[in-house]
Amino acid sequence: MRVAVIDIGTNSTRLLIAEVSSLKEVKPLHTDLVTARLGKGIGTAILIPPAISNTVAVIEDYLKRIPDWQVEKVVIAATSAVRNAVNREDFLSAVFERTGFEVKVLPGPEEALLSYQGALSGLRMSIDSPNTVVMDLGGGSTEFTWKERNGLRCRSVEVGAVRVTEGSFTDAEILSLLVSPLEEIRNISPVELIGVGGTVTTIAAISLSLRVYNPSLVHGFDLSAGQVEKTLSLLSSLSLEERRYLPGLQPERADIIIAGVRIVKQILLYLDLLRLKVSEADLLYGIAIREASGGL
Repeated sequence: MRVAVIDIGTNSTRLLIAEVSSLKEVKPLHTDLVTARLGKGIGTAILIPPAISNTVAVIEDYLKRIPDWQVEKVVIAATSAVRNAVNREDFLSAVFERTGFEVKVLPGPEEALLSYQGALSGLRMSIDSPNTVVMDLGGGSTEFTWKERNGLRCRSVEVGAVRVTEGSFTDAEILSLLVSPLEEIRNISPVELIGVGGTVTTIAAISLSLRVYNPSLVHGFDLSAGQVEKTLSLLSSLSLEERRYLPGLQPERADIIIAGVRIVKQILLYLDLLRLKVSEADLLYGIAIREASGGL
């Protein structure tokens, strides 16, 4: 089945058009990403009008292009910024009025589950592995998912690259918010951590010095704790303007990337891990699989 998925994140609004097989394998046909920053000012829990307008315009543009791909289903999903906004109905109404589409707002645990399914599908790994933990580090939140005896365990915490940047969180504050799920994950031995989301793929791209982003090189990349530390040191030595020209880093992400790398560092340190595996397949893939299997 051919499906189109629009993911409205805190930092980016993304598009995936893909063919999903009966075996739940996802073949991307077209992708796009715009840094609409819907979650600007996320600490206030209010979606501001310019961010709403920008994001709806991106969605409209995507929807105009989707018919060229002759998809069978279209789904629009939103995560942390919309999920926690006190005025989220303003945004949902704006999208519906201007496009005729309803937005599915994903609860944190459901977002975690879909990211888990998408990541393991893309890496062709079994969802039954008891040692695999998928970490989805976004702009507003971070999700962790792993398998337990009675099923999957999903945890979502309000720690993300945009939220930490705007809130000027210290490392201690970041860790205090992460410690509850990390304590649970510590009981898994050994842990095989898979990272998805823009922060993790960006660290990989910087480590690879990619002047032109290449998903095939980033997907499956083994990112070491040393490379995370080296990236953090490099980014911290550069001004915001200098970071915009760093190979592997999207200029639009330059203001939030240090916060994102600090989050990854804290997670690896607390879990005493030397590396994680990077996946390009993520929430978008999980939503595509779910939609092809009957819908959200």
